[in-house]
Amino acid sequence: MKNYKILGLGLLLALGIACDSKLDVEPAQSISSEIALSTPENIQNLLVGVYERAGRSAAYGGRIQMLGDLYGATSQVSWIGTFQQPREVFNKALLVNNTYVSDHWLNAYALVNMANLVVDHIGVVEEADEQARILGEAKFLRAATYFELVRFFGLPYEAGQQNGQLGVPLVLQGVLDYAGDLTVARNTVEEVYAQVIADLNDAYNSLPPTNGVFADKYSAKALLARVYLQQGNYAEARDAANDVIENSGHALVGSFAAAFNNEQDSGEDVFAMQVTSQDGTNTLITHYADQDHGGRGGDIIIGDAYLALFDSDTDVRRSFFYTSADNGERLTNKYTNQFGNIAVIRLAEMYLVRAETNIRLGTAVGATPVADINLIRERSLAGSKPTVTLDDVLHERELELAFEGFLIHDTKRLHRSISFTGNQGQITLDYNNGRLIYPIPEREMDVNPLLDQNDEYLN
Repeated sequence: MKNYKILGLGLLLALGIACDSKLDVEPAQSISSEIALSTPENIQNLLVGVYERAGRSAAYGGRIQMLGDLYGATSQVSWIGTFQQPREVFNKALLVNNTYVSDHWLNAYALVNMANLVVDHIGVVEEADEQARILGEAKFLRAATYFELVRFFGLPYEAGQQNGQLGVPLVLQGVLDYAGDLTVARNTVEEVYAQVIADLNDAYNSLPPTNGVFADKYSAKALLARVYLQQGNYAEARDAANDVIENSGHALVGSFAAAFNNEQDSGEDVFAMQVTSQDGTNTLITHYADQDHGGRGGDIIIGDAYLALFDSDTDVRRSFFYTSADNGERLTNKYTNQFGNIAVIRLAEMYLVRAETNIRLGTAVGATPVADINLIRERSLAGSKPTVTLDDVLHERELELAFEGFLIHDTKRLHRSISFTGNQGQITLDYNNGRLIYPIPEREMDVNPLLDQNDEYLN
């Protein structure tokens, strides 16, 4: 009987876990391949392990969001923590051996391999609806993972261009052992985006409209809206966001505060990572919160420049902060419950996508841009606007989605530069500067001769 370890990282399978649990998986170190891939129950357990990987600190457990904002930060936030890895990101001066970067890569490809194994062996699941659901969830998680990989490790997607710049390797078949040649080259950014979109469309067509705490068809459609927006494909982004708003059954919660720190998914959460007192990781708490709220004291502090962005003194988002009991600095109230779920996609984002794309295209699909923006503003007591421009919509996006991981990606898609004070004085980086993407981890370059390093890190 042949045993294997999935990518050598000791992943799953705890037999008998309930499908409607809060992802409380206890991974096994290794398991017989004949057992692991031979029954519907174990394919389901393998899928739950994919979610467990997605919720780790190196992924949607917090670092993807945290580093996305630190990378794009100028004066909105500051990193004052002692950890060197996020400091390198904040200073836009990464080393090729940054362990947060290598952890992202390793965890992502472990997840991809697990998802691939689910896809490869989906025929074991004979019941049609169950097979479609499991396949859809695996493809959703694979797509989400590749989307984050290509955005962090590859130069930005350029609308209307060929996008032949190097992205990340596409690996679409699972590996059971290490007997063969595992070296693989990087695919282009265009190829990776195409795979992400194909997986998400498959997921949308396979998944049910509701699926408990797991991904459903509208999770896939919402992520498609995010992907299309990053590409500058405004018509597709608009239609995807509108589908989620009109048909998902989700609604904005009654107050801005109610959208965060929830131990159960709120009605606004289109997709969230599950965190409990027994399982799950909320690294956003670790670095954003003081010790009274389960954090390290406040590694990331909010600057006056962020408060200066607001145009209304009554906007509750302007005061959605507290003073750290540890260092006296201003900290965000978005992350104060160490057992709160992590909202990966909120419905508020879909309203912002629909408003932006409608105003860019001169359309009013679903609602007018001013109606969508005022819906969000009125929820935050910011007051309504009689009209909105594209700049107004983008500004509202910055206020609503702050500290949720969007900053570097919006900076790139909007072709904005980043100006900050570095070790050599004032520095300005264009949106496509090589310092604004991760290096391919040094350990990967050492073992895979087919990988090309990003140009910024070749010295």
